[in-house]
Amino acid sequence: MFAQRGIPQPQMRMPAQYVIAIASGKGGVGKTTVAVNIAVALAQSGAKVGLLDADIYGPNTPMMLGANAYKPAAVNGRLPPARVHGIELFSMGFIVRPEQAIIWRGPMLDKAIRQFLTDVAWGELDYLLIDMPPGTGDAQLTVSQAFTLTGAVIVTLPQAVSQADARRGLEGFRQMEVPILGIIENMSYLLLPDGGKLDVFGQGGGRALAEAVGAPFLGEIPLDPQVPTASDGGTPVVVSHPDSAVARAFRALAEAIAAKAAEQGATGQNFIPITEI
Repeated sequence: MFAQRGIPQPQMRMPAQYVIAIASGKGGVGKTTVAVNIAVALAQSGAKVGLLDADIYGPNTPMMLGANAYKPAAVNGRLPPARVHGIELFSMGFIVRPEQAIIWRGPMLDKAIRQFLTDVAWGELDYLLIDMPPGTGDAQLTVSQAFTLTGAVIVTLPQAVSQADARRGLEGFRQMEVPILGIIENMSYLLLPDGGKLDVFGQGGGRALAEAVGAPFLGEIPLDPQVPTASDGGTPVVVSHPDSAVARAFRALAEAIAAKAAEQGATGQNFIPITEI
């Protein structure tokens, strides 16, 4: 699949003007769902978008985007990404069997993520979103070193324990000098038939975290049963239910992220020597 180490190769550009990590401090907050729907929403706005699944141990983006059957075949020594719902996608899920457990130490994970940059034939993109695994370990370190990141977006739930973990994830990126584009609060409330809101997981945690750390609060995403149903079926909710409140929230967040990325400035003109990564 990948190029041999030690063979000199030319420099290459980042595959996108804006490279954005979508991250959280813990699992179960809907980070991948957010990344998938934001990527598709950006594409719906007319942007050229790629999504890199950096969750090597739990690659779920192929299922959420209906790309489980995709098997890349190398062309001129590089692997083409899948093209689904208007975006380019690459994931470890394309390489291994769906039921296969990936039991790797850090150096193997590091190598795979770096080669997702060098050995995948990304197009000329406006945005490359990187769906990060939870935590503050090898994957976060590798992505921060190997990619010229425009910034990171942190996803949290309203509840206090989620905020605490999200803050660790945020501070990890700051320690690696990655700008924080903002914080998203997922599953903020359940919309009731009468138009009311039920705070299932608490209230205001994302905004409180943003204020505590001095980061922008990008917005809230309501809890909607249509979201997991759409994801399980391989169609993001911004496609399956485009007029729903949750789809409108994703589109508003995509617009907000694009604005924050533009403020931060394009990183796509920066070169990274492949021999160093």
